[in-house]
Amino acid sequence: MEELRKKNSLNGGEFLIKETAATDIFIPESFSEEQMMMAEACQDFMDREILARMDEIDSMEHPDLVPSILKKAGELGLLAISVPETYGGLGMSFNTSMLIADIIGAAGSFSTTYGAHTGIGILPVLYYGNDAQKEKYLPKLSNAEWAACYCLTEPDAGSDANSGKTKATLNPEGTHYLINGQKMWISNAGFADFFIVFAKVEDDANLSAFLVEKGFGGISMNEEEHKMGIKGSSTRQVFFNDCPVPVENMLSERGNGFKIAVNILNIGRIKLGAGVLGGCRRVLGLAIRYASQRKQFGVTIDSFGAIQAKLAEMAIRTYACESLCYRAGQDIEDRIDALEAEGMDPAKARLKGVEQFAIECAIAKVHGSEVLDYVVDQGVQIYGGMGYSAEAPMERAYRDARISRIYEGTNEINRMLMVSMLLKRALKGELAIMGAAKEVAEELKGVPDFSQPDFSQPFSAEKELLKNLKKVFLMIGGQATNSLGEKLEREQELLMHLADILIEIYAAESTLLRTEKLLAEKGEEAVNYQRAVSTVYLYEAVERIQAAGKEAILSFATGDEQKFLLLGLKRFTRYGEQINPTKLRRDIAQALIAEGKYFFFHA
Repeated sequence: MEELRKKNSLNGGEFLIKETAATDIFIPESFSEEQMMMAEACQDFMDREILARMDEIDSMEHPDLVPSILKKAGELGLLAISVPETYGGLGMSFNTSMLIADIIGAAGSFSTTYGAHTGIGILPVLYYGNDAQKEKYLPKLSNAEWAACYCLTEPDAGSDANSGKTKATLNPEGTHYLINGQKMWISNAGFADFFIVFAKVEDDANLSAFLVEKGFGGISMNEEEHKMGIKGSSTRQVFFNDCPVPVENMLSERGNGFKIAVNILNIGRIKLGAGVLGGCRRVLGLAIRYASQRKQFGVTIDSFGAIQAKLAEMAIRTYACESLCYRAGQDIEDRIDALEAEGMDPAKARLKGVEQFAIECAIAKVHGSEVLDYVVDQGVQIYGGMGYSAEAPMERAYRDARISRIYEGTNEINRMLMVSMLLKRALKGELAIMGAAKEVAEELKGVPDFSQPDFSQPFSAEKELLKNLKKVFLMIGGQATNSLGEKLEREQELLMHLADILIEIYAAESTLLRTEKLLAEKGEEAVNYQRAVSTVYLYEAVERIQAAGKEAILSFATGDEQKFLLLGLKRFTRYGEQINPTKLRRDIAQALIAEGKYFFFHA
C-alpha cells in the first residue's frame, strides 16, 4: 500500500506545479516480457491479416472481410485486453491496452473498427453495466461473436453531445422503452449486432444510455458514407423507429448517459494518443527506406540536409508522443491499483483513475493527433510526386490521419476543455494553481535572482528551464483569471494558446524524464541519440511557448500590464547555453538511416 501511495503522490494536472522524478514515471522501454510478447502477437496478426490487404479492406468490395478480421482478432484475445477473466477477457493492465492500441494504430481503416469495438463499444458495459448486463454481453463482445457500435452523434449534436434529440418513451406496460431518432457517423454500424444508444427519456435535461440488440427491431440505416479516409471502416447513419428496448437494458441510471459519454471519451482520448504511434513509426520507416533508395543528382536523397531534417523531426515528435502517452497511461494504471487496494469496486476504480487524469488524456489526444498529421505530411513530402500517388502508401496514410483531430472531441474542444478543467480544479481547491500563480507574480515584482544554479547533475539545466516554462503558464493563466474572471471561458483563442503552452510543457517534461531514466539505467553512451531528441524537443517547445505566450498576452492585456507580462515571458523563456539544433537533427537522422527504421522503441 505504501508503494502505491508513493506512485500516486501526483494528481492529474499537478505536473504543472510539482516536480516529477524520472524514477517515478513509466517509459515504454520498461514493458515486461509478457507485454512485449502480446505486442509481438498483435504485430504478427497485423502483418498477416491487415497490412498486406489494406487496398482490399478499403475497397469494401467484400462486406464480410472486416467483420471476419475482427473475429480473428477476437480469437487471439486482442479484443479482450481490458475485460476481466470473469467475463471471458484477459484482464490485462491499462498500459497494456495502450500498447495494443499503439500497434493497431498502423492498421489504417481497421484501427477505427478495432477502436470503436474495444473502446466505446465494450467499455461502457464494462464500467457502467450491472452484473447481469456484463455477464450477458461482455463474453460475446470479447470474442467478436457480436460486433459493437456507439450511437451518440446526431445531425445537430456533435461537440454539444447532450443536445441530442433522440427520445426514449416508456411503453404503457412499463416493460420497454421505445427509442426514436437519428444517429450519424456511427462506426461499425454496417455489421454491428450491438448498439450503445444515447437518448433522452421524456423531457430529461440529460441523456440516458441503452444497450440495444439489433434483433430488437426498429433499426434501419443509410448506405455507407463515402469518406475522405478510413474508407474500409463502416460508417453509417442509424435510424430508430419505435425500437423496443427492455427496461433492464438501460445502462446505469436514468439521466446518467452524458456522464457515461464524457468518461468514456476520456479513455478514448488517451487511447487515440497511443493509437497514432504505430502509424507514425510505420510512416517514418517507409520514408527512411524510400529516401535511401530514391536518387537525385546522382545520390540518394537521404544524404540531403533538408530530407534529414524532416526524418529527424518526425522521430523527435514521435518520441515525445510515446513519452507522454505511456507516462500518463501508467499514472492512470497506478491510480486504479491504489483505489482498488483501498477497497473500491474495480469498475469504479477504473473510471475514477481515468477521470483523475482527464487533463493528461486531452493532452495525449491533441498532441498525438497533431504529431501524426505532421509525420504523414512530411512522409508525403519525402516521397515527392510519388507521395501524391494512390499507388504509394503515403496517400492513404495522409487521408486516414486527418480524422484523428476530429475523433473523441475536436482538438479545439479538447484544448479548451483541458484548460477549463485545470482552472475549475484550482478554484475548487483541488489543485494549488492559484497559490502558485501568486508566487510567480510576486517573483516577477521582486529583484531577479542572477545567481547561477547548480548545473552539475545531468539534465539540471533543462529542468531549471522547465520550471520557468511552467511559470509562463501560471503567470499568464493567473493574470487572465484575475483580469477576465468568468469571461475567461468565453475567450476561446486565449484558452487555446494556454492549452498549447500546457501541452508543450507536459510533452517536453515527459520526453526529458524518459531520457533521464534511460541514462540512469543504460549509461551515457547508450542514450546519446535520445539525449539529442529530448534536447531538440525542449528547444522547440520553448519557441512554441514563446509564440503562444505572446499571442495570449496580447489578446487580453494592455498598457503596463502587457509590458509586465511580456517581460516576464522573455525572462522565463530565456534559453541558457545555446544548442545547435541543425547538427543534432543531422545526428539523429543519420542514426535513423543507419538503422533503416525508427529505433527508439519498437512495439
